[in-house]
Amino acid sequence: MMSDDEQGLREPAPTSGETRHDLSGNSRDGVRHEGREPNGTPDDAALAGDEADSGDDDSSHKGRKKKQGSFWKELPILVVVALALAMVIKAFAVQAFYIPSQSMENTLKVGDRVLVNKIVYHTRDIKRGDVVVFNGLDSWDPEVQYPQPKNPVSKVLHAVGSAFGVVPGEKDYIKRVIGVPGDRVACCDAQGHVTVNGHPLVETSYIYTDPQTGEQNRPSDSKFKITVPAGHLWVMGDHREVSYDSRGHIGDPGGGTIPESRVIGRAFVVVWPLSRLKTLSIPSTFSTPGLALENGVLPETPLALGLIGAIPVTLLRRRFRIRRSR
Repeated sequence: MMSDDEQGLREPAPTSGETRHDLSGNSRDGVRHEGREPNGTPDDAALAGDEADSGDDDSSHKGRKKKQGSFWKELPILVVVALALAMVIKAFAVQAFYIPSQSMENTLKVGDRVLVNKIVYHTRDIKRGDVVVFNGLDSWDPEVQYPQPKNPVSKVLHAVGSAFGVVPGEKDYIKRVIGVPGDRVACCDAQGHVTVNGHPLVETSYIYTDPQTGEQNRPSDSKFKITVPAGHLWVMGDHREVSYDSRGHIGDPGGGTIPESRVIGRAFVVVWPLSRLKTLSIPSTFSTPGLALENGVLPETPLALGLIGAIPVTLLRRRFRIRRSR
């Protein structure tokens, strides 16, 4: 028999359709009823979780907006930095140039963009066969006349476009070097070849060929004979019939040659259009044995003589030091 107190502690049996819950929210039948108190209202933990989720959504949305806003704020700075770097590269290393005329066909065509190495001639001399860009300011007239922009905005845009090879430069020319200082350049020998130091140039690999008829330009229709002055170059276009090059300036000071100091750099690659992507190498005819003779002396001879002369000087200095040490 149980006492009345013990009977009073016994929980009443659940009525039909009623489920008992303990304080942890577990039903007596082992099923957890989340988010509800026994009286059917949402518990504090569930509300806190919902608020936290809502807060996370808001913060992520604000973060995305902040990132987008910072990108647009930084974009002008990035553009300015990119332009500054491009100008530095253009000024000291590589510059793009637009081809405005037919004077270098078929090697270069109108509308081609080439890259010019502005450093190479600080490390080596200009070579025969190099395709060079030079400034003809106050000496050569432009081969193609373009209307000059009148308003300041157009002038600035033209200057920027010229700097990046989008539009042609006002006084920039591109030609192939045929003769370097000391060379004797003449046209023509009995076979119609241009000669350098008495050796004929075989120019069939680069002189203009008509794509319709297959006929190739002659090396030159005009005769000339010149010894290239010191510090100057004799240059010619590959499209000999239309190129206004050194041959057209024979009556000018320098006899048609251009100063080496006016050379901007060596064109070494065509970068646009992509279908014409190629390098601009020196044709093999400029490697002909004997072509490099300059006034009967090989270019390497002064260096060799200098080395030979340095040997006895070095020996004498060494002998003098030995005597002083005794």
